[in-house]
Amino acid sequence: MDYDAMDGLEDAGPRVTVRQASRDRADFTMEGVDLSFANSLRRTLLAEVPTMAIDLVEVQANTSSLADEFIAHRLGLIPLNSKNVDDVAYTRDCEYCEQYCEHCSVTLDLHARCTGDEIMKVYARDLVVSEPRPNEWVGMPVITDSLGLGSVICKLRKDQEIRMKCIAKKGIAKEHAKWAPTSAVGFEYDPHNKLRHLDYWYEEDPVKEWPKSHNAAWEDALQDGEPFDFSANPSKFYFDVESIGNLEPDAVVLQGIKVMQQKLALVIQELSGDDRNGDADGFGGPRSPDGMQTGGDYGLNQGYTTPFGDTGGQTMYGGGTTPFGATPYGQSGWQ
Repeated sequence: MDYDAMDGLEDAGPRVTVRQASRDRADFTMEGVDLSFANSLRRTLLAEVPTMAIDLVEVQANTSSLADEFIAHRLGLIPLNSKNVDDVAYTRDCEYCEQYCEHCSVTLDLHARCTGDEIMKVYARDLVVSEPRPNEWVGMPVITDSLGLGSVICKLRKDQEIRMKCIAKKGIAKEHAKWAPTSAVGFEYDPHNKLRHLDYWYEEDPVKEWPKSHNAAWEDALQDGEPFDFSANPSKFYFDVESIGNLEPDAVVLQGIKVMQQKLALVIQELSGDDRNGDADGFGGPRSPDGMQTGGDYGLNQGYTTPFGDTGGQTMYGGGTTPFGATPYGQSGWQ
């Protein structure tokens, strides 16, 4: 089966122009692709690029004023270095354990106790990464402030103590926002609204009430009396990717493209009738850790199961029945 490239775009090919790049931000334009591809990349960058985040917290001691769940939630939102995250296996795919091990997770220990009269702050820097781990980068807390402290986890008063064991796992933001690689992804096309995809609400003058973005300088403005082109399609897209620090912005984009390639390859595989099963190294694509703590069946057949297992169209009470029998009256079917 032949699969054609995007209509009218196969000759030129995609073109990317980087306008600004820094440690946590990448501003670039993309041409030679259609709107569906550009928007798919945007959605992938937001939700399907795998990263590391604390997923399990074993509380050994907590005499602070915050509840265990409150601190565990804060720990989960601390960005962790996810460089070369492909070295980390997904928990459900790990061949060495059922819950976590050095091949599918990173262990961080947190132990703090206040012994003075002043209020003590516990920071992300107080998280100690345990060895071994999949590589030398993954799991380290991301600290970007000038003092090298990181995010505040909690505050302790005299004689208060917290001691916790944190397990970081690989996952994607579609499962939980703590695995998000970006804080925002700016996306725009047709800044002069030549295609009229937007219908601006205004009181007197839309030009004055809706100022143009800085991207408008990269395209020619709409001329007075210019006829509307009904066959025109957007051809230039503006991206502004802002990383939260666990991955560099260029790595986020490259990982996003890789995920899209895996997904498209899986679609082609299914359409071509290839019976080979996809895996993490082939067409499997990114997945998050098990959705339920009890048992490993949840999520094995995505789209065909419920959290109670592969029921194949049944409810938790059985197939085609109510909790009281075949019908509310105990009959086997309609008479």
